[in-house]
Amino acid sequence: MISRNNNYFLFDTNHTTYAFRVMESGQLEHIYYGNRLNIDMKQENMNRIFEPFIEKKKFLLGNSISYSKEQDKIGLEDLCLEMSSYGKGDIREPFIEIVYPDGSCTSDFIFESASIRKWKDSLKTLPSSYAYEKQVEELNIVLKERNHDLRLHLNYSVYPECDVIVRSSKLINGMNDVVKVKRLMSTQLDFEDSGFVFTSFTGAWIREMNRSDHTVTSGIHVNQTMAGFSSSRANPFVMISSPDTTESYGDCYACNLIYSGNHYEALEVNPYGKSRFVSGINPRGFLWKLNPDDEFEAPEAVMTYSSHGWEELSHRMHEFVREHIVRGEWKYKERPVLLNSWEAAYFDFNESKLLKLAKSAKDLGVELFVMDDGWFGKRDNDTSSLGDWNVNKKKLPGGIKGIADKVNALGLDFGIWVEPEMVNEDSNCYREHPDWAVKIPGQDHSLGRNQMFLDLTRKEVREYVIDSMTNVFADGNISYVKWDMNRIFSDAYSVGLPAECQGEFYHRYVLGLYEVISTLVERFPKVLFEGCASGGNRFDLGMLCYMPQIWASDNTDAICRMTIQQGYSYGYPLSVISAHVSDVPNHQTLRKTPLSTRYHVACYGILGYECNLTELSKDDQNVIREQISIYKEWRKVFQFGDFYRIKDGSVIDQHKNPTGSYQWLSVSKDKNKAVLMDFQSRVIPNLVYNKVHTRGLAEEKEYHFYNIAKKINIKEFGDLVNTVSPIHIKKESITQHVVSKFVKLDEEKEDYIIQGVNLNRLGVRLKQSFGATGYNDQVRYYPDYATRMYFMESVE
Repeated sequence: MISRNNNYFLFDTNHTTYAFRVMESGQLEHIYYGNRLNIDMKQENMNRIFEPFIEKKKFLLGNSISYSKEQDKIGLEDLCLEMSSYGKGDIREPFIEIVYPDGSCTSDFIFESASIRKWKDSLKTLPSSYAYEKQVEELNIVLKERNHDLRLHLNYSVYPECDVIVRSSKLINGMNDVVKVKRLMSTQLDFEDSGFVFTSFTGAWIREMNRSDHTVTSGIHVNQTMAGFSSSRANPFVMISSPDTTESYGDCYACNLIYSGNHYEALEVNPYGKSRFVSGINPRGFLWKLNPDDEFEAPEAVMTYSSHGWEELSHRMHEFVREHIVRGEWKYKERPVLLNSWEAAYFDFNESKLLKLAKSAKDLGVELFVMDDGWFGKRDNDTSSLGDWNVNKKKLPGGIKGIADKVNALGLDFGIWVEPEMVNEDSNCYREHPDWAVKIPGQDHSLGRNQMFLDLTRKEVREYVIDSMTNVFADGNISYVKWDMNRIFSDAYSVGLPAECQGEFYHRYVLGLYEVISTLVERFPKVLFEGCASGGNRFDLGMLCYMPQIWASDNTDAICRMTIQQGYSYGYPLSVISAHVSDVPNHQTLRKTPLSTRYHVACYGILGYECNLTELSKDDQNVIREQISIYKEWRKVFQFGDFYRIKDGSVIDQHKNPTGSYQWLSVSKDKNKAVLMDFQSRVIPNLVYNKVHTRGLAEEKEYHFYNIAKKINIKEFGDLVNTVSPIHIKKESITQHVVSKFVKLDEEKEDYIIQGVNLNRLGVRLKQSFGATGYNDQVRYYPDYATRMYFMESVE
C-alpha cells in the first residue's frame, strides 16, 4: 500500500495512486493523485522512472522568487507541493502560519525523516478514524524548520479497500520560546490544472445541505464557518470535479474533516493555471500559543478520488464512514423505528399524555419512544431551566425511571432529549455559577433561543455536565439519547483563559465537548446516541465518531427533506441520517404532502415519526402500521445498502426532467434486494409516461420488480367522480364522507421478472399517469408531490 524508494513515496489503494517526492531543496513536491498507476517501486533508479512525470525547471519564472542561492531555479509559487508556508516565495494559500518570538512570520520546513508502520495511531486530543489489523498503513513524514527548532509531522493513513487517504498534521515546539500558531491545516492538495468545479453544501436552519457549484478559473473560492461548529451554513464536506463530471462519469475528488468546530476549505488558482486546495481549522479567530515542548494536533482530513463520477465517490465515502468512523455497539445494528414527542406535544405534556402517545406508537409497530424537550426544571417554554437537570415532578411524578418503566412495560424502548451544553439565565445553574456561561465580563451578551453556552473549556464545567448527564442517563432504563445544541456562538470568551490565549477558545471548546461526550459514551456503551444541533448545525465526522447517527434537519417537510437528504448523501451514508414522518400542514413550511410521500422520503435514512398518532384517522393509522412493517422488512437495505441518485429533482429540465422527478435507489450489499423511490414535483398536463431505471444491480441475476398497490380515497378526485357515479356526490358532503369509507379505488400494479442487465440499461416503462382522458386500475393516480416505491428481489 505504502512504498518508499529513496526520496519517492507512493500510495496504492485498490483503485487509486498518490505520489510525491522529496526535492533537492527539501520541499515535498506533489506528483500525482488519481487512477491507479503501474509503477515498480523496487527499481534502482527511481529518478529515471519518475522523470517523465515531473516538471522540468531550467529557468525561474519572471517576477517570481528564487528559493535559495543553491536552488536558484526553484520558485515555490509555481510548484505543486504537499505543504506550504508564507515567506519563501509561495504566495498562495498556506498550509501553516507561525509567528516567531521576534515577530517574524517566515517559515521554511524541509524534509528530515520518514517512517512507515502497519498500523494507525489515534490522535491524542481529537477523534480520528480507526482500523483493524491489515486494513491500514501509515506514513509519518517529519519536516524541520530550517531556522528554528520546530518539527512538523505530516501523517498519511492509507485505507486501500475504501480508496481513502486520511491526512493530519502536528507541530512540535522544541524551542525555548513560545511561538504563536495562526494556521495549521489538515490537508493540502495541489493540481497542475484549473477550471475545476468546487462543490460545497450550504444553507441555514431548516434548509441544510443545498448543493452549490462554482467553477474556479482564477482567484479563490472559500467554504467556511465561524459559527463555532461545523454548521448548517457550510458543511465541511466538499467535492472538486472536472467540469464534465456526472453521477457516473468524470474525475472528482472529495474531502471531509473529522472535526466539529470552525473549518475552512479553499480552492485557489494561481496565475500559472495551477490549483491548490486546503482544508482544516478556520484560521480566522484562531491563534494558538504553543509553549516549549508542547505540540498541537490538527484534525484528520479524509480524501478520496474517483474517475467514475460522484456516485462512486459517494460510495467510497459511505463505506469509509460505516467502517472507519462509526464505532461501538450500534456500528452494524439496524436502528429502531421511533416516535419523538416534540411535534406531537412540544412543551405541553405530562406522563399521561406521553403514555397515550406511546401506547398508540406500540400499536402501530414503533420500537422506541422518545421524550423530547420539556421534562426538567420549570421547562414549559424555551426561556428557562437549561442547566437544571432535575425532573419536573408535576409532569413526571414518577421521575425518569417511572415513565421509562411504564414505556418499557408497553414493549417499547425509552429515549430522552437533552441539551447539556446550554444554560438559561432563568436557571439555578446560572444563578449559582454565572461565570460558567460564555460571555465577556462587563459587556452585554447576546442570546440565541434565550440561552447561552456553558464554557466547556473549563474543567469544572465539564465535570458538572458529565455528572449531570450521568445522573440522568442512569435514572431509568434509557436506550436512546438525543443530544441537542440550539444556537451558534457569540461573545466568545472564557474567564478561564488568559488574554493572550483567547484565540484558542473555539478549538478548546470543541476539545472540551469531545471529552464530555467520549466520557459519557464510554459509561453508557449500549445507549444509542443521536446528535442534533437545531437539526444539521453540527453534522460532521467528528460527532459521528461518538454518535452513530445525526438528526439531519429540524425541517420534516418531505419536499425540503429531499434536497437536504440528497445533499448529505454525497458524503454521508444513509445509516447516519435521521429522518421523520410528521403531520400536515407541515410545522416548518405549512405544506401539505401525501402521507406516502413523507414516508417514502424518510425511509431513505433512519425512519422515525414525529406527530400525534392518537389524533390521526383510523385510515392513516392503518397506513402507518403497514409502512412500519414494510420498513422493518427492508430496513437493512435502506440503512446499509449502496445508495444511488438516479434522478435529481432539484434541477428541472424541460427535456430530461420536466416534472422535477427524484429517483433514489438503495441496493443491498449482496445485490439480492433493491428498493427505488420515484417522486414527481409537479404534474405536466398531457405528459403521462414515466420510466425508472437502476444502477448497481447484478447484471446476471433476474429480479422480481413490483410495487405494493394501495387503495385510493375517492375524495382525491373531487367531483370528477360524478362522471362515473350513479348518484351525485357533492364535495365535502356527508354523502362523500360515507361513500369514501366503503368505496376505494385500486392503484395500478407493476409486476415483472427482469434481468439485472436490462434494469440497469433499459429500465421499466411504468403505466401511464392520469392525463384527463380516463382512469382505471391500469392508470397511475400521480398528482403533485406523489411518490411510488418499487421493490426488486432476485429470483433463482
